[in-house]
Amino acid sequence: MATLVLLRHARSTANGSGVLAGRSEGVTLDPTGQRQAADLVDRLAEVTLHGIVRSPLPRCEQTVNALAAARGIDPVVDDAFAEVDYGAWTGKAIKDLVGEPLWKVVQQHPSAAVFPDGEGLADVQARAVRAVRAHDARITAEHGERAVWLLCSHGDVIKSILSDALGQHLDTFQRIVVDPASVSVIRYTETRPFVLRMNDAGKEFASVVPPEPKPDEAPSGDATVGGTTGR
Repeated sequence: MATLVLLRHARSTANGSGVLAGRSEGVTLDPTGQRQAADLVDRLAEVTLHGIVRSPLPRCEQTVNALAAARGIDPVVDDAFAEVDYGAWTGKAIKDLVGEPLWKVVQQHPSAAVFPDGEGLADVQARAVRAVRAHDARITAEHGERAVWLLCSHGDVIKSILSDALGQHLDTFQRIVVDPASVSVIRYTETRPFVLRMNDAGKEFASVVPPEPKPDEAPSGDATVGGTTGR
């Protein structure tokens, strides 16, 4: 199967504001985020991309614009990767939400968390993982097993995808950190996903591109006994 580069949108005007922005209108990239978005062209220069998929929200659109233009790719917009619908919590200050009974559920038992007038985190994971698998299968069919594609989405959405790929219960996903403009990488196979990178803020991504298979290699879905030996 293809290799997925998971990109969280760059820093937005809501990041660090102390407010749960969710799907609020008017959230765009701040100056730091604009620089992070521009830097993506060089950060991923060694990776040939066979597709870009993004959340419909403006901060994701702005994050991939320069990269998509540099690669001549028209991004696919998929609502399945939109930010969590936090419902009545949207736009509220985090300091005011900490005292809510649901806050502890979100922290300790997120699989049971359903936001008032919004959606549940288990539903978020279900929609995101289902869509990831579908896009991965599509790109593999179109471009082959060594294809690489990029998905730009949001923190909790990406954490839920990573949690699934790691074989973790959703209740442990708060252990995963996904910073703005960070890159995580998953390679799906017929038997299991391999998580190659998590929350990577660096610039070396050439090694995530699958090499040409060798005749004596184990099947792609098998793990290397004793550990990989590098490239």
